[in-house]
Amino acid sequence: MATRYLTGVPELDTALAGYLDEHAPPAHAELIREMLVTALKLARDGTGRGDLKIINSALKEMRYSFKVLRPYNRVRKVSVFGSARTEEEAPEYLQALEFCREMAARGFMTLTGAGHGIMKAGNEGAGREMSFGLNIKLPFEQTANSAIAGDEKLVNFKYFFTRKLAFLKDSHAIGMFPGGYGTHDEAFESLTLVQTGKSHLVPIVFVHPPGSDFWSDWDAYVREHLLGRGLISAEDLSLYRITDDLQSACDEITGFYRRYHSMRYVKDELVVRLEAPLLAEEIEALNDEFSDLVLGGRIEATGPLPPEADDLPIAHLPRLKFRFARRRYGRLREFVDALNRLPLPEGSRIEVPEAGEGGLIPDEVDPTDPLAPTQDPNAGRPS
Repeated sequence: MATRYLTGVPELDTALAGYLDEHAPPAHAELIREMLVTALKLARDGTGRGDLKIINSALKEMRYSFKVLRPYNRVRKVSVFGSARTEEEAPEYLQALEFCREMAARGFMTLTGAGHGIMKAGNEGAGREMSFGLNIKLPFEQTANSAIAGDEKLVNFKYFFTRKLAFLKDSHAIGMFPGGYGTHDEAFESLTLVQTGKSHLVPIVFVHPPGSDFWSDWDAYVREHLLGRGLISAEDLSLYRITDDLQSACDEITGFYRRYHSMRYVKDELVVRLEAPLLAEEIEALNDEFSDLVLGGRIEATGPLPPEADDLPIAHLPRLKFRFARRRYGRLREFVDALNRLPLPEGSRIEVPEAGEGGLIPDEVDPTDPLAPTQDPNAGRPS
């Protein structure tokens, strides 16, 4: 067992190593030991009670939310954000309800903040069986809405940051509906994580009712004040879509996984998994159009690389690999869009996105994890 991270008390380090060698899954033993060492170092550091309460609550919340979400890790999920103050008769509410109902029909579960307004619309539209509620405890609001209250897939959080992690870690898509500070916070958080490569690329769609200019005005601000002043790049605008059409919003999400499947890093190469192999001329066209994404060499077809060998559910998928300039994620989204415009060969079968991957950073995926998703593509699906 590696011993680079120690308590500094030899007999304690030996006892921890011995206990975990006997009781912890071998693949997890070192990580669990490091967490225990961190806790013990907090005692040695004389960490204040207030700081300890933050760490304690955050760790408990993350553990429990991971436990709740784990059985559903072979199901695609869309996180839906919007105002808790939206009335049930409002067009925004009805649109969010129909959006989540349609996404459920397409096999996507819905994650909402479990409150009222748009959140209730999401849970109501998806139905209790196909939705989660990630509630936040606030002094003035909010109680869980009636569509998700009492469900085993309802999680209550004390902290916004642990709740955000739960939202984004397992999401395969994000739907933004009109809302206030919290909604805009989630919108910019999602865009920032994707823009900086701290999350997988996922489709982010901003939806408002026909005739509304809610997100159009937001987009105009982004273009004038952020892009216009050089605070973002033009390609960063490719990270999101704005629409007032329900079907277009749903198609934007499902279309993202049409030809593209998932990605991960293997050392310094980005490996892009595909639903079907590309023709030689299609790869050549991608090299011509996206040479600016490649740091030396070319975009090449490949099979699974050795670090992916144990990832059996997707071992059969064809891949592309190249050395990606890890700054240009907006441009990488344009690359994925180009992939998805290519025709699918006859008889192609669309796969479930990589089990448990969701919005994780690509190189955090660990196929050797004994708690990782089962190889059964139907495991974890609602009955």
